[in-house]
Amino acid sequence: MPIQSRSHDSSGGGAVLLEIGRVDRPHGLRGEVIVTLITNVEGRLARRTEVLCDLGPLIVEWAQPHQHRWIVKFEGVDSREAADELRGIVIRAHAIEDPDDPDALWAHQVIGATVITQGGAEQGKVVALVDNPASDLLELESGALVPLNFVLGWDRDRRLVVDPPPGLLEDG
Repeated sequence: MPIQSRSHDSSGGGAVLLEIGRVDRPHGLRGEVIVTLITNVEGRLARRTEVLCDLGPLIVEWAQPHQHRWIVKFEGVDSREAADELRGIVIRAHAIEDPDDPDALWAHQVIGATVITQGGAEQGKVVALVDNPASDLLELESGALVPLNFVLGWDRDRRLVVDPPPGLLEDG
């Protein structure tokens, strides 16, 4: 079951904000930065898009792919020194849902969801999604990690049904 975003819920209440990336470092002399995205939602860095960070809102002036990351120019960030002030910041955006795919499962819906086995045994709540090359992982409050490929489905009561192999969720 694919999750439509690998971002982490960082809302803290109110509007749901998802972590979509991080500014790695300055690039060039005119305020451009290198950004690593952790979202699969296209258009997160489209021209005139607002993203949020601990410093306040940033407006994307332009962005272009660069190797496996992005070169991004934010409005008002016009020097290498100003770009260096953004180094390491986490960028967030408002959650987006696709009304054309009501069965899609989104990252902000998964955080806080209860995981149960096919037999109905409750395993705990999801506290984070962990990016992993083989399969993204649900991190449970117990510290257990459940690969997404073991998720069979979910319901509107925010319960994820999983079919883990023997021993994956057992203590010991």
